[in-house]
Amino acid sequence: QVQLVESGGGLVQAGGSLRLSCAASGRTFSSYTMGWFRQAPGKEREFVAAIDWSGSPYYTDSVKGRFTISRDNAKNAVYLQMNSLKPEDTAVYYCAARTSVIVTKSVLYDYWGQGTQVTVSS
Repeated sequence: QVQLVESGGGLVQAGGSLRLSCAASGRTFSSYTMGWFRQAPGKEREFVAAIDWSGSPYYTDSVKGRFTISRDNAKNAVYLQMNSLKPEDTAVYYCAARTSVIVTKSVLYDYWGQGTQVTVSS
């Protein structure tokens, strides 16, 4: 079992930055693929970024060059640094984990956090 707790959300103006953190429980954290998803009101949950056990990242096109995903296996944590934020980035951001390779479909992730709200004002 893996428990995930997100933090770091908030209200920021367009062009600003936020850093999301996800703290994970479990002794095998380093072997998990970790992902970030987001869900805006009235929209489906969408993939944002993921990082595999080796540290290789993958991003959805809309955040490339603006967001950076990283992990610290010693701290059982994964991070999402978000720069140049836009109003369309407003959503609840979720941390997720799975035991296999990076995928972008949310249903293929086994564990989820409760989410943290990110609001970008124009």
